[in-house]
Amino acid sequence: VQLQASGGGLVQPGGSLRLSCAASGFTLDDYAIGWFRQAPGKEREGVSGITSNDGNTYYADSVKGRFTISRDNAKNTVYLQMNSLKPEDTAVYYCAAGSSSYWKLLAPREYDYWGQGTLVTVSS
Repeated sequence: VQLQASGGGLVQPGGSLRLSCAASGFTLDDYAIGWFRQAPGKEREGVSGITSNDGNTYYADSVKGRFTISRDNAKNTVYLQMNSLKPEDTAVYYCAAGSSSYWKLLAPREYDYWGQGTLVTVSS
């Protein structure tokens, strides 16, 4: 079971990035998928999640209206579209898979499998 996060990079404030989380060894649709981030000196925080099968989504207040999580079952990949990026969005972003229920989608302890992280830097 492996998760591969990619798509990070350097972007100016107000810009956009799309992160990808590709799975191998299992079917992503069978799991809840969460995106988390960790900035230097800060704890890991939940950003967004999507439930298994029915695909309900959940967002942290800090990204609501700017980020969109989606799943492409044919590609076994989950995406995080990030728009209107701010310097405070700078962090290493991780995707994770688990059996989380809707109300716990942003809780790291609910996830069993983690990708390696991709760095997002928002700076002018």
